[in-house]
Amino acid sequence: MRIVHLSPGDERLVLAGAELFDHAPTEAWTARFLSNAGHHLLVAVDDGPVGFVSGVETTHPDKGTEMFLYELSVNPDHRRRGIGTALVRALADLARERGCYGMWVGTEPDNAAALATYRAAGAAPPEPYVTLSWKLATRR
Repeated sequence: MRIVHLSPGDERLVLAGAELFDHAPTEAWTARFLSNAGHHLLVAVDDGPVGFVSGVETTHPDKGTEMFLYELSVNPDHRRRGIGTALVRALADLARERGCYGMWVGTEPDNAAALATYRAAGAAPPEPYVTLSWKLATRR
């Protein structure tokens, strides 16, 4: 297994791993994501994509830049092999290389697999928080 940091032109690898995503990725959305310098998609490849982690850099005037771990997914047939942890560590390494002061992720408090993965990759213990969201448009 190897981890590949995707760049513009790698859309085919994302589309080949469509089952890893909540919804089928489109070529246009994938191209837009990959063309943004602050958006990162790292894919674990064996005989094709078996997992991915996405991260988005966010910069604030008084804080600098941090990495938001947006999503992590590993094919069910490849879980419990350290792939998720390797992906999270690779994103953390990338965040360090890019000068981020930290990295964060949100997950449900009862998502034991996610919590174990993030802790194994070096995350601090979770702090309670509340997430609020706005539905601004229907997904196209």
